[in-house]
Amino acid sequence: MKLQYLATLSAVIARGNLTAAAEQVNLTRSAVSLQMKQLEAWFGQPLFDRSGRNVQPTAFARDVVRTIDRSMAELEALRRHTEAAPSGRVRLGITDSAQTTLLPLAFTDLLRRAPKVELHIERGSTPLLLDMLKAGKIDVAVLIRPPRGGSRRLQWTELLDQEMVLVVPRTLRAAPPTQILREQPWIRFDRGLVAGRMAAQFVEKRVPHCHALVEIAGIDAIVALIGAGVGVSVLPRLRPEHLQAHAVREVSLGPEAPIRRTAMVRRKADGDHRLLDLVESAFRQAADKLKHEGAGP
Repeated sequence: MKLQYLATLSAVIARGNLTAAAEQVNLTRSAVSLQMKQLEAWFGQPLFDRSGRNVQPTAFARDVVRTIDRSMAELEALRRHTEAAPSGRVRLGITDSAQTTLLPLAFTDLLRRAPKVELHIERGSTPLLLDMLKAGKIDVAVLIRPPRGGSRRLQWTELLDQEMVLVVPRTLRAAPPTQILREQPWIRFDRGLVAGRMAAQFVEKRVPHCHALVEIAGIDAIVALIGAGVGVSVLPRLRPEHLQAHAVREVSLGPEAPIRRTAMVRRKADGDHRLLDLVESAFRQAADKLKHEGAGP
């Protein structure tokens, strides 16, 4: 017997008929009817009087529902009693880009609100983290959301959108992005990364068969090369420290610029998980803070 059958029974008693209960629990009427028959088989006695025109719950069925409601109230009371001091371990997967931007802010907030929650952090690329999440090796991941695809078993929460730009040496003369890409050596952002593939598709659409001087995974290394005058690259908007430390500037790619979307993803089966909710809340607040800072002068 499955516990959700008891919740369905409670809905039937509360709503008065199978059809209304089916709407409440998001099932078909026939599925609700089947669950009721399976409950009757499990209890070994009828839950409904079917002798009249309208099906009526038996006294035993009402006793069952009262027990369910009382038990749920007691469980809720236990949950609230422990709200002041949540504790436990959360296995968090995270990409390098989120590790240097969102993680410090989120971790600081989590330490303040829930000091007994322990984060076990796994670094990795988006494809690797998605595989680990589906395999149950991590509980939640902060990664770059692929433009297409995704499993129905996963629940996504958008955190941060970052427009991609053309990064060029600070002394390079002004020109349209396409012209710059035709005239300057292209340092290609690693296509093994979601943002790298997006950047490569943008460049190759505007400059077909554009030859890449080199392909590199690390944004820090690419920015250093650009600052030394080696070439140009399509990258997510740079952090202030990049612009301060290197002789580079950003050139807008216009309304069709790719967008790198950082998101938090977890399994839908873990939807009602208090520790994951706390971690998600901390990362959402961190993302809001970064958005606010980015909108400042």
